[in-house]
Amino acid sequence: MKLGIVLSHPEPETVFNALRLANYSLKQGDTVKIFLVGKGVELDQINDPKFNVREQAGAVLAAGGQFLACGTCLKLRQSGGSEICPLSTLKDFYEIVRDSDRLVTF
Repeated sequence: MKLGIVLSHPEPETVFNALRLANYSLKQGDTVKIFLVGKGVELDQINDPKFNVREQAGAVLAAGGQFLACGTCLKLRQSGGSEICPLSTLKDFYEIVRDSDRLVTF
């Protein structure tokens, strides 16, 4: 299955659970693409002792999952992106929506 996940929140528990789903899906042999939009592009700044978002994000990358981040949203925050939040386009977002067997939003 091709799973698309759209993250638009920086809330640690929500992001943590979305990434747990991504990791579980990757372990099932699925492909996973995560698009960060709006405040979701702040994912790499989340630092919460209860919800280790960075660890989950690293596991997604290590398992072959892909992150893409809205370039406009990053620019609004004066960010050039990062490994977890790479600068991407509306076209990339569209392709995730178009190509995913399932699309989940958080």
